[in-house]
Amino acid sequence: MSTDNGSETRNFLEQIIEDDLRTGRVKKVATRFPPEPNGYLHIGHAKSICLNFGLARKYKGTCNLRFDDTNPTTEEVEYVESIKEDVRWLGFDWEGREYYASDYFEKLHDWAVKMIRDGNAYVDSQSEEEIASSRGNFYKKGTESPFRNRTVEENLDLFARMRAGEFPAGSHVLRARIDMQSGNMNLRDPIMYRIVHASHHRTRDRFCIYPMYDWAHGQSDAIEGITHSICTLEFENHRALYDWFAKATGVEDPPHQHEFARLNLTYTVMSKRILLRLVKDGLVTGWDDPRMPTISGMRRRGYPPEAIRRFCDQIGVAKNESMVDVALLEHCVRERLNEMAPRYMGVLRPLRLVIENMPDDHEEMLKCPLHPEDPSLGFRMVPFSRVVYVEREDFREDPPKKWHRLAPGKEVRLRYACLVTVKDVIKDSRGEVVEIRCTWDPLSAGGNAPDGRKVRGTLHWVSAGNFVDADVRLYDRLFTRENPLDLAEGESFTDFLNPASMERIDGCKLEPALARVTGHVQLERLGYFIVDPIDSGPGRPVLNRTVSLRDSWAKIEKAMDME
Repeated sequence: MSTDNGSETRNFLEQIIEDDLRTGRVKKVATRFPPEPNGYLHIGHAKSICLNFGLARKYKGTCNLRFDDTNPTTEEVEYVESIKEDVRWLGFDWEGREYYASDYFEKLHDWAVKMIRDGNAYVDSQSEEEIASSRGNFYKKGTESPFRNRTVEENLDLFARMRAGEFPAGSHVLRARIDMQSGNMNLRDPIMYRIVHASHHRTRDRFCIYPMYDWAHGQSDAIEGITHSICTLEFENHRALYDWFAKATGVEDPPHQHEFARLNLTYTVMSKRILLRLVKDGLVTGWDDPRMPTISGMRRRGYPPEAIRRFCDQIGVAKNESMVDVALLEHCVRERLNEMAPRYMGVLRPLRLVIENMPDDHEEMLKCPLHPEDPSLGFRMVPFSRVVYVEREDFREDPPKKWHRLAPGKEVRLRYACLVTVKDVIKDSRGEVVEIRCTWDPLSAGGNAPDGRKVRGTLHWVSAGNFVDADVRLYDRLFTRENPLDLAEGESFTDFLNPASMERIDGCKLEPALARVTGHVQLERLGYFIVDPIDSGPGRPVLNRTVSLRDSWAKIEKAMDME
């Protein structure tokens, strides 16, 4: 992170790593990104990806990609593949270090047997409800299970039979014997294994007992030799448990866990459970719906990976939870797209404009730059004719004050082309405007007034004789409430779904060069768009608007600078 004077500040994790390297506690940094393959990754995961892979890159270490696949009922190969695609797309490479908690199932089982032999684990035959009740709460101490003092031999026998599949799900669990009186709820004899009769996406039906996340997570870090286990703050109280497990299993020099604040974004939810419900209930079109905060959704909407990395860098790494304004993310997207997106013209809601004093057969090709600030991108040829399409909203028959667009008697500039003045308005039988009649100044080639007169309005347009038909989707925030999960009694997050989060406009007109474009573009005055890779068809592109041109975060920054 750079400061205004050009020096570099280090976040607290970088300071810890540099201290560890300097003191010799660590010879080579080893981090990991450990997603559960039970859904698609979202922007919060992007922060963790950038952090873990970024630290390993900065300190010339390694970062593993490890799937914590300990729940066969919620995990799918589809999620595994999507996670790998997202990490690669963000610009990171695990360099062949792809691991799974299921790789260590036998090792974890052997450790569990050792813990039973050492008196540190036991088989509990209480129901799920009884176990939950006996754990107590913050105000009430836990009570020991009536099965807590089973003999080592009995525990070994029951655990072996659990693995052999002799018992139904829910009949037994393996618990660590720690302290039911502990003030840390995670140390109140946590469950290590439960019976699940389900096929695993990798181990198939080899197991019917599966390790709990807390048992597998820290131990997997130890197996892989992770030096810095970086987690979000919700796992801070789990650290004591991971350290206890490491000691109980004889792990030497266990990984050190460090916690940072997770990303909370306004007008956004990042709970996998809720995102899954949005998908399952058909409230969005899928995990890659461009309104979703998933990485795949943002990719389809047109967010560049560089913009997401820039956003993660700007929000920094903190120890305290906070809410980040989604406008900052959109600002980073605009900044990157402004640098890279070529410019074109398109009309979303077309209205015919006829230049009466131009010859009927007039047609010329205008040489227009692809980027006003980057000549290296080159130019494109835009056809111009007597009849063009303009935006319907750019015309007012009875305009307000300071209206600089089309109106009776008004002169405006057609970008790159010429100056036109409105002379007449044609309406249909319902009184709706269907055509505007104008005259042009033949000496205003390129849109410049020959006598130097000021013409304030500049409009985009598309030739009616040579264009591409397209459908366009305009996206807005998925929720209307800043924190959709800050709910009062009786409220549901679905109450705050934005009914205007997606508007589809059919029959838009684009300049013909866009027939060959497949990536990001700026449609002048309308925003940044990307050609949808799924719904576009031959000769009929579908454009998703990534962001509009209005940048509320830039205005906030400007106001702060002026204070």
